Amino acid sequence: MRTRSRLVIAGAALTALLLAATGCSADASAPPASPTPTKHAITGTITVFAAASLTKTFTELGREFEKANPGSTVIFSFAGSSDLVTQLSGGAPADVFASADEKNMKKAVAAGVTGGDPVDFATNVLAIAVPPGNPAHITGWADLAKPGVKTVVCAPQVPCGAATATVETNTGVKLSPVSQESSVTDVLGKVSSGEADAGVVYVTDVKGAGKTVDSVPFPEAKDVVNTYPIVAVEQGRNATGAAAFIAYVTGREGKKVLEAAGFGTP
Repeated sequence: MRTRSRLVIAGAALTALLLAATGCSADASAPPASPTPTKHAITGTITVFAAASLTKTFTELGREFEKANPGSTVIFSFAGSSDLVTQLSGGAPADVFASADEKNMKKAVAAGVTGGDPVDFATNVLAIAVPPGNPAHITGWADLAKPGVKTVVCAPQVPCGAATATVETNTGVKLSPVSQESSVTDVLGKVSSGEADAGVVYVTDVKGAGKTVDSVPFPEAKDVVNTYPIVAVEQGRNATGAAAFIAYVTGREGKKVLEAAGFGTP
């Protein structure tokens, strides 16, 4: 009986050892319970429709984004926000839309061309651009309405034009522009070429133009602030790339470039 008990105990011990060894082997070969997710590479073409006032900053951000994401290509289409909404509503292919105001973004949302909620990423205010040396001696908003002063503004449907109209209402000083342009870049071009004595654009446009124009700030501008939203396009062909570019613009890298250009934070 004693011999048999010893055999039973030895067998039980051997079984326990075998089970423990099997368990260790299974644990060693099993994958981790929570594997670390791998980062998806951002590749392909990302088409961005952006307000004309974002031309310089977004071009820079596009280059930096491509460096950070080898295999990706960012293509831009810059124009007045209202024109871009019209193009998107007509089926123009794009992955991202960045507007210079919330009004035109709301139009894009209402037209069903956006894929998600817009995110505000910058603000901007108006400034008066004049040719170098300010030959017409413009000193403030009221001077733009003086007889003989050739003033150029954005069309009313364009964000900078809508902001201009608000300043006119706030100040009671109505302008009689010699032309209304479809984008701030067109206004800036007429001023820098000497075709106009003054043009109403954004502070960022004047800063980005360097020595081609001078700036005449006016205190009434602080009361009219344009907020810039960005969103993915519903029918975009590169949803992953669109999300990554929007994250880049709204993240640390984007804020750094935008602030350096003179944009404010929402």
